[in-house]
Amino acid sequence: MKKNILVAVIFIISLFSFNGCSGSFEVDGNDGYTTLYLVDEYGFAYSGVPYICDSMYSRSYTAYNGEFSFYPPDNCTFDFRGFAGDYGDVFSEVVRIVDYTDNGKSRIPYDCRLFGGGTTYYDGSFDYNANDECVFYL
Repeated sequence: MKKNILVAVIFIISLFSFNGCSGSFEVDGNDGYTTLYLVDEYGFAYSGVPYICDSMYSRSYTAYNGEFSFYPPDNCTFDFRGFAGDYGDVFSEVVRIVDYTDNGKSRIPYDCRLFGGGTTYYDGSFDYNANDECVFYL
């Protein structure tokens, strides 16, 4: 009898421990937590870009793989200080917003302090000036 109770208790504890971990790391799940990535035109990550979203208490930085996370419908502000801007010439620094499959996130409205506003293109890229700060309405 004690053995059966012990087995049941272990089973219940293990069941709750596996279930308890899934919610906080869920991406695009029921809780709405979403993860996207900042990459260049070749798919290489922009890491260390400062950003803050409405649901955050303090500024954070994109991860080594360009990852940033938010809760829609957050507005997220990115500081592109040190970036050359996107002018369509050899000095451009193209920034794209993509999902984990590298698909560009198009039609995201944004407003940059120096450039002005618009929506992201089909590949997730957008226009901005050098050293600009842009708000994306996610």
